[in-house]
Amino acid sequence: MSATTITTPVDEVLPLTRLIPLIGGLFNTFPSTSFSRNVGLVGVTGVRSRWVCVTGGVILIALGLIHALGQLVEAVPQFVLGGAGIVMFGMVAATGVRILADVDYKNSRHNLFIVAISLGFGMIALVAPNFFQHFPKALSPLLHSGILLAAIVSVVLNVYFNGFKPAAQAQRDAAAGASHAEAG
Repeated sequence: MSATTITTPVDEVLPLTRLIPLIGGLFNTFPSTSFSRNVGLVGVTGVRSRWVCVTGGVILIALGLIHALGQLVEAVPQFVLGGAGIVMFGMVAATGVRILADVDYKNSRHNLFIVAISLGFGMIALVAPNFFQHFPKALSPLLHSGILLAAIVSVVLNVYFNGFKPAAQAQRDAAAGASHAEAG
């Protein structure tokens, strides 16, 4: 099986990511999102084909329409699903570590601060759930999600310490990082 690189510009894909949840809402279903589990599955299986996703969708439709198949999946023991979950989310964490390994910590000491502070903020929701109890309730979804909190803190700190780059420079840096990641 060979993998092909998809070179669709982001500007062409983003409008579709806004349209798909709208269509899902019209059919009274959940909006589609990209889950971190997908990163883990790609890491575990090495499969990057969109046809595998299409086949999976057909299987899910069959499971929903044929009751006996749904019961078969429901019979899978919880510990089997737990083991698969450990592997998948472990792969997500390992992918994050691999991405962080490419960060330049030697020439920009601020990057180490950004990573450390972001991880610290991300852990607050887990290790001290009552830490934000006196904040407004409207901020609760933001403050009780470790992933969201860490992402916002990392973006804000990155802009503060490293500043904005012109779009052309950012694209060159992203392309260089992508080619370095593919080579490594």
